[in-house]
Amino acid sequence: MNIQVFGFKDCQDTRKALRFFAERRLPVHFVDLEERPAARRELRRFQERFGAGALIDRESPRFRGRGLHVSGDSPERLLERALAEPRLLRTPLVRIGRCVTIGHASEEWRIALNAEGAREAPRP
Repeated sequence: MNIQVFGFKDCQDTRKALRFFAERRLPVHFVDLEERPAARRELRRFQERFGAGALIDRESPRFRGRGLHVSGDSPERLLERALAEPRLLRTPLVRIGRCVTIGHASEEWRIALNAEGAREAPRP
């Protein structure tokens, strides 16, 4: 099973996602967007499911600091900008097989893991 988590080491929701999979003893490929921005092809998977606007974090300090809240750019143009400035993205971006999620979505992760046939560790 292939689980990828795209995010930042200092993002609380990204740490929650990594903890979720670690508690279930599932191997995760973590991509720190600070070190290596996501490829356009990888973001396209999320864009096809949720739309370009859902990928942009309109509440982030970077979004407001760049004046994008008043710029009126289209979501597609903002997504292009996010390729160069990954802090504009909502994180974590999680891919479990063909299932993709944006943000903290533990219930969706649980459903995707069950669909992929992964076993969760028993709860105490």
